Amino acid sequence: MFVPAPIFSDHMVLSRRKEIRVFGTAAEGTAITGTLAGNTVSTKACGGRFQLLFPPMEAGVDYTLSLTDGETSYTFSDVAIGDVFLAGGQSNMELELQNADEGKELIKTHNDPLLRSFYVPKMPHLSEEFIRDERKHSGWKLCQPGQIQEVSAVAYFFALKVRKEQDVPVGIIGCNWGGTSAACWVEKDVLAQTAAGKVYLDIYEEKAGDKTEEQYDRELEEYNKINEAWGKKVEALKKDDPQISWENIVKLAGDCPWPPPMGMKSPYRPAGLVETMLKRVAPYNVTAFLFYQGEEDTARPEWYEMLLTTMVINWRKLFGDNSIPFLNVQLPVFKNFGEPDYTNWGDLRHQQWKVNENLRNSALAITIDLGELGNIHPTDKRTVGERLYQVGKPVVYGQIGESSIYATGKYPVEGGLLVTLSGKVQVKGEALAFFEVAGPDGQYHKAEAQVNEDSILLSCDAVACPCKARYAHINYTTVNLFGENGLPLAPFVLE
Repeated sequence: MFVPAPIFSDHMVLSRRKEIRVFGTAAEGTAITGTLAGNTVSTKACGGRFQLLFPPMEAGVDYTLSLTDGETSYTFSDVAIGDVFLAGGQSNMELELQNADEGKELIKTHNDPLLRSFYVPKMPHLSEEFIRDERKHSGWKLCQPGQIQEVSAVAYFFALKVRKEQDVPVGIIGCNWGGTSAACWVEKDVLAQTAAGKVYLDIYEEKAGDKTEEQYDRELEEYNKINEAWGKKVEALKKDDPQISWENIVKLAGDCPWPPPMGMKSPYRPAGLVETMLKRVAPYNVTAFLFYQGEEDTARPEWYEMLLTTMVINWRKLFGDNSIPFLNVQLPVFKNFGEPDYTNWGDLRHQQWKVNENLRNSALAITIDLGELGNIHPTDKRTVGERLYQVGKPVVYGQIGESSIYATGKYPVEGGLLVTLSGKVQVKGEALAFFEVAGPDGQYHKAEAQVNEDSILLSCDAVACPCKARYAHINYTTVNLFGENGLPLAPFVLE
């Protein structure tokens, strides 16, 4: 007997121009044959797994995939060949279309059967019951009225651009969980080989220790009661005053009870969700990874470059292609009402920038202008998805896209430090701010800025010999420097 992985279902989208992998579980030595678009291939199961390899195909629709071992057979219809994107990360990638701007109306009216989605079932720990019933809780959905409310809004708006400009079937695989660190999505043995991974594993051991499953269950039950009560208070406040600010919500309801308890069944444990979610769909062929995460790791931004780089390399290995494009969303601005600006979000943005600079086949969408004070989940996801598509076009399709202007270098001049840019920028609104310079001592001070189209002259009386510069390296601000294409100047740190 054999069982295909649940991601193989009616209406699936398979990646074009790549060897097509069909896989699942099977008894040792089971002979399995598959047929797709006139191609018939066979294999024998090994180690409890089987994998069939079909030749690459161009984009197309209305195919049938048939699998059999001579006793058990599966037939999947309405199979499409096109571009497939895995949408990973935490809550801002997880944010569903029904909760985004424009979402409710689009859910009612949008009808495009060649845009399809598959959501990996959320499972903090694997159980026999879950594995047995996994197929019941998953399957590919067509983009039809009333069917797409749970799709990632960022991925959905990204996919709309692909459908319009590339004119191929598009599949979105949602694999995300709010509040998760990048460490949750990396295999344990891989994490343990890095200094960053060891930090996260050590913190987990300190919090979970030798806690039994029963202890964890009791702690989680108590936490859920507290969290539910807090949620009801918040909903009541919003009902009484739909315009209430988050600052007043916190004053009246108290701080959100976070984080949940840690233990062996927690979705927030390092190396957990890579096993219970990501590996449930690997090594399905994907066109690119879409990623929006980092908020949870602002507590330890100094480790993020290593952590994220490790994660991407691990993902590419799991999905059997070390060149899969990685399209990342840089964090926007954010801080809570009344909170000091700790600059840790600025630190993490810089780490995201360094990953993008050093990682091949990657792109970074700049969203510094899209954040909201007191709201960590901005609901304008169309802009995020479309920017992600534009910066990803050169990497994924070899086509010209649009990107933010960025700093290209610096050198001392009479009167200060000149920062060169990749293009022309213009000021919108108030006077320039959020520029800083530092001397050899590394201590940053606010700087005056003078824009000259594709360069910026920075000066500061407190720094006699400026040799370092940075821009928008803070948690929350309102930026006002934009390129001619309307995209914001990318935050930078030049050291």
